[in-house]
Amino acid sequence: VQLQASGGGLVQAGGSLTLSCEASGNTLNINVMGWYRQAPGNERELVAVINTGGMTTYADSVKGRFTISGDGRRMVHLQMNSLKPEDTTIYYCAALGSWGGSWGQGTLVTVSS
Repeated sequence: VQLQASGGGLVQAGGSLTLSCEASGNTLNINVMGWYRQAPGNERELVAVINTGGMTTYADSVKGRFTISGDGRRMVHLQMNSLKPEDTTIYYCAALGSWGGSWGQGTLVTVSS
């Protein structure tokens, strides 16, 4: 499974950005897709994921501000609203399934105050 992420960039606090991720390869084995983020010196943490049944999970820090959508197998989108400077970091697309998991390349989100 290969993951191609897009989106990200620079935005002012309070603004919005959308991240997208498309899976290719043996996507039939994918059960969950979503986004994680990792700041320097910190562990990678879950932001939001969606499974093939449409069930979603969000980190408490983004609930009410971020919305994940997609089919959980081939494409996911992360709509990020009301962005805060503390959301600044690298975001990674993830796909989880029977083989374990795969990561996409990181995409940088920078929120200026």
